[in-house]
Amino acid sequence: MRLHMAAPMAIPPSYVDLGKSARDIFNKGYGFGLVKLDVKTKSASGVEFTTSGSSNTDTGKVNGSLETKYKWAEYGLTFTEKWNTDNTLGTEIAIEDQIAKGLKLTFDTTFSPNTGKKSGKIKSAFKRECLNLGCDVDFDFAGPAIHGSAVFGYEGWLAGYQMTFDSAKSKLTRNNFSVGYKTGDFQLHTNVNDGSEFGGSIYQKVSDSLETAVNLAWTAGSNSTRFGIAAKYKLDSTASISAKVNNSSLVGVGYTQTLRPGVKLTLSALIDGKSINAGGHKLGLGLELEA
Repeated sequence: MRLHMAAPMAIPPSYVDLGKSARDIFNKGYGFGLVKLDVKTKSASGVEFTTSGSSNTDTGKVNGSLETKYKWAEYGLTFTEKWNTDNTLGTEIAIEDQIAKGLKLTFDTTFSPNTGKKSGKIKSAFKRECLNLGCDVDFDFAGPAIHGSAVFGYEGWLAGYQMTFDSAKSKLTRNNFSVGYKTGDFQLHTNVNDGSEFGGSIYQKVSDSLETAVNLAWTAGSNSTRFGIAAKYKLDSTASISAKVNNSSLVGVGYTQTLRPGVKLTLSALIDGKSINAGGHKLGLGLELEA
């Protein structure tokens, strides 16, 4: 007599990560209109440093940020400090899988010395088989805002709900639904935001080298539908090319090359197909260093 053990049910993604695979094909590998440098290092004591800087080729504005992160794995604690060129300071403390298995609590604060503006947020997330819940409380002087989300999964099917309740106005300011289906190489995602914004996306991993994605979006009361097609193709273990086009005739292309371990170069271009001779096209250059 054989006993068959039931395979454990997968943990569904959080609401914001629904449809992420398709979005990544559209967004990653591009940096139109920017010259960007990212540097990641790790000290001997385990502190991680992430420095990022970018220059907008149209406006010349330069932005930068610095993040330090220390993980105290023994106690499930993560400490993060952030700073950016807008002179905003941020502190985040997170504890995971300590109070209960699958539960993560985060305390997040920001402070701007120039304006004196402060903000605080308490985030909670709980994930188990077939279930992913989230509840954030965003503190404000007028009254806290409560953000809630839930995603249920069963045999590849996903259903999610996301809402925001503004206690100052005593009403829901966000009311979103989502339904999807996910397998190893195929994902379908549909969503309705506030009863007026409709969207959908399809992701497919055609082979180990080729990934494709399609997205659609339209607004109630409008006859126009927005759609796009994107693909990513791995040339080899160190290089890949990306391309995308939408119904506005905007064509994006990108090339990513790992020059050596820890050094990655990204080149990208955005071309306006409706006015090729008029100019206004954008180029992008990105360099990532990791040690």
